[in-house]
Amino acid sequence: MNLKKIISISAIVIISGLIIYGFILVRQIFAPNTKFDQNEVYIHIPTDANYQTAQAILAPYIEDMERFELVANKRNYPENVKSGRFLFTKGMSSYDLVKSLRRNIPVKLAFNNQERLENFAGRISSQIEADSLSLLSTIKDSVFMKENGFNEETVFAMFIPNTYEIYWDTPALKFRDKMIKEYRKFWTDDRVAKAKAQGLTPVEATILASIVHKESVKKDERPRIAGVYLNRLKIGMPLQADPTVIYALKKKANNFDQVIKRVLYNDLVMSSPYNTYVNVGLPPGPIAMPDITAMEAVLNPEKNDFIYFCASVERFGYHEFAATYAEHTLNAKKYSEWINKQGVKR
Repeated sequence: MNLKKIISISAIVIISGLIIYGFILVRQIFAPNTKFDQNEVYIHIPTDANYQTAQAILAPYIEDMERFELVANKRNYPENVKSGRFLFTKGMSSYDLVKSLRRNIPVKLAFNNQERLENFAGRISSQIEADSLSLLSTIKDSVFMKENGFNEETVFAMFIPNTYEIYWDTPALKFRDKMIKEYRKFWTDDRVAKAKAQGLTPVEATILASIVHKESVKKDERPRIAGVYLNRLKIGMPLQADPTVIYALKKKANNFDQVIKRVLYNDLVMSSPYNTYVNVGLPPGPIAMPDITAMEAVLNPEKNDFIYFCASVERFGYHEFAATYAEHTLNAKKYSEWINKQGVKR
């Protein structure tokens, strides 16, 4: 066999080997490499995680970690681990997985119907990385509250219920700063002027809106209820709002999970700054997180002469309104008789 033939055969062998190696390499890089049944899963890599931490988190979702690590090393992922929320889809290759780990997917963070700051912090911590204690500590920072005109009772008014786009690994401080920006954005000059026209500051409008929110789930009725409460404030009459008494009872018991369907006479005389039967004016802070319709009801109340209202026994969910105490007494008697028949004790 002459030298030329040997060189030709050697070249063929080398090229064939390279082709086979290339095929194997392509397969390792681009072949499916997931082992979850869902169409998609979100992976959460915590702040300051190193490659070893990321490996432990990723392992349950990857079929062949050696194939993944081959690509990860070639693309310098071990030196550039990013924190955040990352989307994996079923059948992704190692190449796609590493690519996805460089694209932090925002969370559609939503909150509403929270009764106090502690509940709110728990709700947020279930959606982003920051824990509830760090959120509470940051929100209740004395310097921050003073600079923005809040105190521990009113800082809850800062949070406007909505859906916000935010990164999962957003720290507590950045979350708080985003929320105060959203608060300022909500309180436009027009809304501030409308609150002032009712004799209220933005915080006071939120406190009243929290009562309106709790009084009725019927959005079309809220402007009328807001009008009644504003009428009471103008004449110096106590608000006499049952939801504030319920809040006071829950706060006193330190149990916001209890369900109170009926306010009793003894409850109306309990000592609490949130009891609007014994205290004139607004309570010291919101009793819930009012939604936008309750806020707009306070800013755009119905102009009426009503001073009283109670739950309707004919239009469930709505209320009966009265301008005189005599008329209100008849409405209240109907409701009292109805609720007694239902056997509701508390």
